[in-house]
Amino acid sequence: MEQKKKVRLSDIAEKLNVSIVTVSKALADKDGVGDELKQKIKSLAESMGYILKKDSGKSASEGTGNIGIIIPSRFFSPDFSFYWYLFNYLSKELLSRNYYTIMELLSDENEENLVLPRMLDDKKIDGIIILGQTTEAYINNLNSVYSNFILLDFYLKKQIYDSVSNDDFFCSYMITNHIIENGHKNIKFVGKFDATTSIRDRFMGFQAAMYENKLPVSLEEIIPDRDSKGRKITIPLPYDNLPTALVCNCDETAAIVISQLEEKGLKVPDDISVTGFDNYLPHQKPEVGLTTIYINPEDTAKIAADLIINKILGKPYTKGRHLVSGKLIVRDSVKTL
Repeated sequence: MEQKKKVRLSDIAEKLNVSIVTVSKALADKDGVGDELKQKIKSLAESMGYILKKDSGKSASEGTGNIGIIIPSRFFSPDFSFYWYLFNYLSKELLSRNYYTIMELLSDENEENLVLPRMLDDKKIDGIIILGQTTEAYINNLNSVYSNFILLDFYLKKQIYDSVSNDDFFCSYMITNHIIENGHKNIKFVGKFDATTSIRDRFMGFQAAMYENKLPVSLEEIIPDRDSKGRKITIPLPYDNLPTALVCNCDETAAIVISQLEEKGLKVPDDISVTGFDNYLPHQKPEVGLTTIYINPEDTAKIAADLIINKILGKPYTKGRHLVSGKLIVRDSVKTL
């Protein structure tokens, strides 16, 4: 029985020298695969002990078999995007459950004018995952015409919508305590407080650790890393009065901070300590190993997939906000004083 559970779509595809998409379509009785090949795939899957999760997908007559992923364009760039990284894990997880993903970028203009996703008008999807912070007005407008959606990596203050987000508060609390345990007392937070709920919760976790250790902290002392619309800016570091450590809201910001410090002739961690969050730096890796927080994207993808598929199928599920835990990754960017 254990062996059957381990059979993957890729195992079947490899034996027949076809793509994973072809195998998934055949097992879900979707168009695009010939009858002969479809039967061959089904027979092989059965002989290998693959268990088709029939209640995880829909046939063509019941639905499209597609789930839309909406990403605000300001959080998505060709050079660097944590959301592209997370989107790939989502796609893989949903495909294993016989759902395909369609991505659509939400422009600032369409968000401001409350323009609904085109995929919704075209009736191409069974559900939507909104990945990245959008305005409450936009979500409310979407909800007025469509309910099969969840929020991923953010939530709204009313919390009437189903969402999946990181345990940002505790993880930031944990990494700040690590810095304090290494002898630091003059510590500043880098991030735009009201840009996203993630950044806000990370500051609150930072603040809690500082308060517990009787260290001064103020909202006014936050060092912003983006503008009011969430777009990256040159970080205004206080070079004339630098703290001994900077807690950055994400690894991308930490990499930018380290680069700016190096331009001023300052080294991390010799002159100043820096931490990040996400454990994701594919292109901007600094020379020093960055102490950060790791939250497994596979865990996030699985929880999000469970949530949206249960909504689509009308199955019972726990409504509200779902948290994904993380762990501290200690490297070399924090100096012991």
